[in-house]
Amino acid sequence: MDILSGKWKFHILGTLMQGGKMRFMDLLREVDGIAAKMLSKELQDMEMNKLVSRTTLNTKPITVEYEVTEYGKTLERIIDEIAIWGIEYRKALYDKEQTDLK
Repeated sequence: MDILSGKWKFHILGTLMQGGKMRFMDLLREVDGIAAKMLSKELQDMEMNKLVSRTTLNTKPITVEYEVTEYGKTLERIIDEIAIWGIEYRKALYDKEQTDLK
C-alpha cells in the first residue's frame, strides 16, 4: 500500500493508462491541481517501484516521456474497480443528501 499511497499516484497511473506515452508537461496539464514538483516526485517514486518507465529523447530541448510498465499495467483492474466504487459512493451520498433535504 505504501507504493500507491498519497493523493496523486492513482490519478497519474490512470492518466497514463488512458493516454499511453505522455510527456511531463502533458501529464502536468492532465492531472488537475498537481504541482510540477509533486508530479516529478511521484513519477520518480513510481519509476523506482517499476510502475512507470521514463524515456529521455535526444531533442532540443530534451523531451522526457513516461509510460506505465507491464508490471504497472497489472494495477489497471484495481484502479478501475476503485474508480467504480468511488462513483457509486458519491451517488449514494448524493442520493442520501437529496433524501435528507426533503
